[in-house]
Amino acid sequence: MVSGVDLDVDALLRLRHLAARMRDSRRPPRSMMPGDIVHRRRGRGLEVHDIRLWSEGDDIRHLDHNATARTGIPHTRTYFDERERTVLLVADFRPSMLFGTRRAFRSVAAAETLALLGWRAVARGGRVGLAAAHAGGMHYARRGRGERTMVALTGTLAEAHRDALAGTSSEDPPLDGVLETAGMLPGTGSTIIVATALDTPGEHFEAVALALSQRHDLIFCLIEDEFERAPVPGIYPFTTARGGGGWLRVDAGAKHPALEARSAALRRLGAQVLRVPALNTPEANLPVLDLIDG
Repeated sequence: MVSGVDLDVDALLRLRHLAARMRDSRRPPRSMMPGDIVHRRRGRGLEVHDIRLWSEGDDIRHLDHNATARTGIPHTRTYFDERERTVLLVADFRPSMLFGTRRAFRSVAAAETLALLGWRAVARGGRVGLAAAHAGGMHYARRGRGERTMVALTGTLAEAHRDALAGTSSEDPPLDGVLETAGMLPGTGSTIIVATALDTPGEHFEAVALALSQRHDLIFCLIEDEFERAPVPGIYPFTTARGGGGWLRVDAGAKHPALEARSAALRRLGAQVLRVPALNTPEANLPVLDLIDG
């Protein structure tokens, strides 16, 4: 096993203890049954969102008797939605992710990120599933609860990564097709977390991502190699997936022009975006991942 190239299953399992250190911006689940978290959208829950004037069609059971008696005008309560905590982890193991200049491949950093967030989700009573894409197809792990689910999911994650490394294709399948398939797996209102570098997004990526963000909480963990974030000046040879090549000159202080543009474009589509350096260990990335609202 080559460190940073192959996935270390034992290391992914040990992330369970690291996930316990992550903060939770939401209240703890009330139960292990559906409806265990308060969602930011309005719906039928127990926590009051607002009290407003009653109008025709409102549920009479939600009448606020105190406000009605005080004003003499019927008032009704609206509530926050309460949903089951369901998380779908989407791992991008396409050929462009099998690359890295420091510490680990981007694909390995993606797997570490998703495993850490998966352990956090099951620790909070949620259901977690997996879709892992590579050039040869996709691997799936059924949604479930508890540590046994995460152990099985980790095994599927490692198997998908092995198949990705063993693949012979150097071309990325478009990411929009991966997302479209993944989006059909969880129920509406789930959280979909995608770990990718966003290479080869595909012709219909924006439309697919926008549709997903309207039905789910869509989160992108953008995995960035250190050469993208802070390239060392010099002249570098390169080859392309189609057999072309040449030399690339990198000047001092150069920045990858697409990094910030990717984040801004995803936010416009309604997604939450986190930039995750592949150079960092999972522990070092904890402050970044703590920003996830979910």
